[in-house]
Amino acid sequence: MNSISDRIDRIIKAFPGRSWYRELTPFERLVSTILSQNTSREATIKGFENLRKRFKIIPEVLAQEKVEEIKDCIRPSGLYNTKAPRIRDVARIILKEYGGDLNSICRLPRTKARERLLKIPGVGFKTADVLLSVVCGRASFPVDTHITRIAKRWKIVKGSAGYEETRLALEALIPREKRQKAHLSLIEFGREICGARRPRCLNCPVYRECEWEGKSESKASTCLC
Repeated sequence: MNSISDRIDRIIKAFPGRSWYRELTPFERLVSTILSQNTSREATIKGFENLRKRFKIIPEVLAQEKVEEIKDCIRPSGLYNTKAPRIRDVARIILKEYGGDLNSICRLPRTKARERLLKIPGVGFKTADVLLSVVCGRASFPVDTHITRIAKRWKIVKGSAGYEETRLALEALIPREKRQKAHLSLIEFGREICGARRPRCLNCPVYRECEWEGKSESKASTCLC
């Protein structure tokens, strides 16, 4: 059956996805998500591990640390001049408004929890949805650049679609119980096969169903999944 659901099932099977943050605390996941903005997974992990070697990653500690000290740790993740003060500010807000406990947000209804998260400096739509998914266990579907590219190439949304339009379209297509796995698998698929510049069309498990006009059977392909 040529459906998005069937296609995603095959992607999940072929690319199980790796969630290195599975064993992290809710606050550690928030910090790692901030570090992951506009950088690679490898750079995120390096910056996070550097930070964890020097500090205990809890709001009570990071809220008191000097920004320069945090910067020094997270340099590998890039944009450290922005991310370091953001991490400290977030720690202070979580400590002051939620007693250092992110789970208090998770206990709210999903819409309300998302609204609260979006009020935290540095937490945008993607970060809020990642936290709802991986910290709160909610059925939110975070959309990153890889997933956005795939959704547009598969004609799920138009090329002009923004974050919210793409997220809502995918949530309508992907069953709640599959969303977390699908999120991780599509990211892996986007990194390994459906790249922005040199997609590996000939290695794509859903090549035949792909709607992208730029896909090619050429060995020198610069196309999609």
